[in-house]
Amino acid sequence: MQPYQLPRPLLAATAALALSACGEHTRLPANADVGPRPTLVEPVHRPLPTVQVAEPRPWQAGETPAAAAGLQVQPFATGLDHPRWLQLLPNGDVLVAETNAPPRPDDGQGLKARIQKLFMKKAGAGTPSANRITLLRDADGDGRAEVREVFAQGLNSPFGMAVVGDRFYVADTDAVLEFAYRDGQTHVEGSGRRLTELPAGTINHHWTKSLIASPDGVRLYATVGSNSNVAENGIDAEEGRAAIWEIDRATGTKRLFATGLRNPNGMAWMPGPGGGAAPVLWTVANERDELGSDLVPDYLTSVRDGAFYGWPYSWYGAHVDSRVDPQRPDLVARATAPDYALGAHVAALGLAAAGESALPQALPGAAPSGVFIGLHGSWNRNPPSGYKVVYVGFADGRPQGLPVDVLTGFLTPEGQARGRPVGVAVDAHGALLVADDVGNTVWRVSRNPSDEKPR
Repeated sequence: MQPYQLPRPLLAATAALALSACGEHTRLPANADVGPRPTLVEPVHRPLPTVQVAEPRPWQAGETPAAAAGLQVQPFATGLDHPRWLQLLPNGDVLVAETNAPPRPDDGQGLKARIQKLFMKKAGAGTPSANRITLLRDADGDGRAEVREVFAQGLNSPFGMAVVGDRFYVADTDAVLEFAYRDGQTHVEGSGRRLTELPAGTINHHWTKSLIASPDGVRLYATVGSNSNVAENGIDAEEGRAAIWEIDRATGTKRLFATGLRNPNGMAWMPGPGGGAAPVLWTVANERDELGSDLVPDYLTSVRDGAFYGWPYSWYGAHVDSRVDPQRPDLVARATAPDYALGAHVAALGLAAAGESALPQALPGAAPSGVFIGLHGSWNRNPPSGYKVVYVGFADGRPQGLPVDVLTGFLTPEGQARGRPVGVAVDAHGALLVADDVGNTVWRVSRNPSDEKPR
């Protein structure tokens, strides 16, 4: 791989950006910004943000991430094109969205934004989108996919997926599409019906749209990230964004379910407190940038109908962001603080309920109920954070304790990225699948094969 070269006109500005980042460093001890009660420091305001980009260094033959003690990891599928998101089908087949950002001509305007965009390209996020969903089938049960078929193609930066009965849904960057589906099929027919539109446009800063069905299958929920860091493109550009939408599956009509979530991604249903309560929707969200290496923690939170989570006017509850103009003290006063901090700039994306998976039993001190989370990794923290998959245990319907590492080794000691975990899913045997968009691989984490039982 040839070393990445910045265009000459930006070299001086990039050098200034690097110098600006040199003196800024985390001030907190390890794990202080993690858990139900994180330590929150004062913001750091600098002319240019901290930048510490992990340049891709692809996996070599035979190399894998490091699984936690008691677990093992192997490639489920390799040679994919920027795999980002996963969906398990009723018969155990696995869908993977091979996707990247759509054209966004009005995103990243201005010198600082242009430099940040170049650094994201350096991190491996600049490849064109394959715009397809691929089906992977482990036909012989050896933990590797022998069958690979194009399930859907010609899409528009697809991401989230859901199956309800005889219908398959995919969240493109600008709409939710509906296809006829039958169990076991290897591809869908036609271009699909546009069930409902989703906010997109020529900025479309956070382009990924995750998707999940309600437990009864009546509704769909779609995440839509913000169009900026802190509304610097104007609040009008944020219409319908930084939110989770509830969609009626029969009619396609939708309403805002929760707002003020800067960039929500993965979603999962977890049992409510007390055991007999209705399932609760949870999401992971990426918080705002440019307040220093210790702010703001990305988080895992329950999602309440009608709740406002602060963005852009405040962070982690009622901590006012002075950069936003105009201010909205009325909204700050009712901002809901998230349930659980995952650490600053870890880029939490994937989320999957453990369900009946036996993997937590192999993790020291882990509760049997909990969630797996894919932490894509920071680009703006010193030292870097994320670049791993963790497990967070639940007790009485709420996350407890510290995250437990499940899969690590994505970041080398030299600060290069062998891979970056994104979507996570539990397969039909209780193993964990992890989409690695830099390594172009789906990894499978399991216990001893003799210990695995059908779910």
